[in-house]
Amino acid sequence: MPDPRLSQALREAYAAAPADTVILHTLEIWHPTFAEPIRVVRDHADLTARLEAGAARNGGQRVTFIALTFDLDLPPVDTGPVPEIAVTLDNVGRDLSDALEAAAISQDRIEVIYRPFLSTDLEGPHMDPPITLTLAEVEADTLRVTGRARMLDAGNKSFPSITYTARRFPGLAR
Repeated sequence: MPDPRLSQALREAYAAAPADTVILHTLEIWHPTFAEPIRVVRDHADLTARLEAGAARNGGQRVTFIALTFDLDLPPVDTGPVPEIAVTLDNVGRDLSDALEAAAISQDRIEVIYRPFLSTDLEGPHMDPPITLTLAEVEADTLRVTGRARMLDAGNKSFPSITYTARRFPGLAR
């Protein structure tokens, strides 16, 4: 089943695999403790490209993605249970490893945004909206960071989403 979020140019690149067009896979990793997002591209050289206008951070601006080896399998487009993928970042430096390890033990979630770009068109990602995942079960060592990423798990959200506490609702206290 085709993904309707993909641009026509990206669909053609996947179908025809032209020699002069490379699909550049990027990740943006964000946690509230980070001074700025960690942005990486699976390529041999850094990439400067424009983010989509609706991006939560630096929307519509040109940003730099650092060249880094990583691996991920995109979630399937189907109606099955919540997709889960493995994300592996290889040859990470100590600063990246320490930042992700510290974020993994906090209460806030680590957000991962996947954006594909085409080497022939860096004026915006070719998936709208980009895939946003929540990173969990992060393990880091001196050379590699591995984690499991999930899409929004609506089945496990509480309903109603309001937590009734005596502080918020004084009438509950006796």
